[in-house]
Amino acid sequence: MSTPPLVIEHLPTGALRPYPRNARTHSPKQIEQIAASIREFGFNNPVLIDRHAEIIAGHGRVEAARKLGHDTVPCVRLEHLTEAHKRAYILADNCRRVMIARSAGRVRLGRLRTSRSQITRPSHGLLVS
Repeated sequence: MSTPPLVIEHLPTGALRPYPRNARTHSPKQIEQIAASIREFGFNNPVLIDRHAEIIAGHGRVEAARKLGHDTVPCVRLEHLTEAHKRAYILADNCRRVMIARSAGRVRLGRLRTSRSQITRPSHGLLVS
């Protein structure tokens, strides 16, 4: 399968449709954590959608963006996926995220330094020390 170049589009949140068979849901606490991350770091992970603007990956990010009052979000259309490939990708992506969450537990990050400041406080469920 040939993968076309990825193009980021900024689409209205109201134009995006949730995948009706999405097995993964987000608790209000998780949505707040995602919103806090977007607020602090920006919206750096585009929502993956199909040719009909149905969300393939990024349901929680879209919900968090709406909570923050964002009118648009960055999206990448995966138009090259067949319906079977789309369902398989959604399942694989959700399973991968569950496995990562279970195995990660608490993530302890070493002291992070940036050119401007040092992060020294817990942020978004990560323990930063």
